[in-house]
Amino acid sequence: MRHAILTAVIFSMALAVTLFDARAQKSSSSLTPVQKEEVEKLIGDYIRQNPRIILEAIEILKQQERQDEEERVSAAISRLQNQLTKQPTSPVGGNPDGDVTIVEFFDYRCGYCKKVLPEVIALLEQDKNLRYVFKELPILSPESEMAARAALAAWRQDKGKYVAYHTALMQAQGNLSERRILRLARNAGLDPAKIAKDMQHPKVEEELKRNVRLAEQIGIRGTPAFVIGNTLIPGAVDLSRLQNTVADVRDKQ
Repeated sequence: MRHAILTAVIFSMALAVTLFDARAQKSSSSLTPVQKEEVEKLIGDYIRQNPRIILEAIEILKQQERQDEEERVSAAISRLQNQLTKQPTSPVGGNPDGDVTIVEFFDYRCGYCKKVLPEVIALLEQDKNLRYVFKELPILSPESEMAARAALAAWRQDKGKYVAYHTALMQAQGNLSERRILRLARNAGLDPAKIAKDMQHPKVEEELKRNVRLAEQIGIRGTPAFVIGNTLIPGAVDLSRLQNTVADVRDKQ
């Protein structure tokens, strides 16, 4: 521990010397040229004798950056909780009155989203006290947006049939043409003509734009991405990770 602290201090001193010329213009108590030379020699000698401290210092800085990012994300999620979990235009599955809410950002053309679907289905089957919020985030292609609009139109038409339609779209392999999207809607018991019309509804447009803003504010850079409590889990996570995170949130309630 002491060596790690010394490493960070030495690295900070090196940065200070590097920035010395810029800071000298703003500070009347700057090092003299002789003092600066002595500090540079001290740091140089120490680094030559202990070259691994550079890698250790970089790792310390990376860890601090990761911690800072996690804290920033957690704060953003906390600030945006209502938009994440209580937006009435966002589809909801699972138990609407569940004690823990999972929010998933996804894209129907995303292979990783398709891969994680069985894990999500298993989780909701095993845990009947989970509330699941679907955030359409079509970022991969025009087909992605078309499918997202159709799914949101389905939520407007018949909330009870959304999950089945969502699952059909997510399980679909290959292209998602408008014709295929509407055929899947018919198979799910929806009115394809009304779906086609409501795909252009202003509320659908607003929901998609809101989801993009939320993703940007939280720092989501791809799909799938899960928000559970104040934790962001990016990527195709496995079932145990989802279960453990849900359990952690419950323990803190």
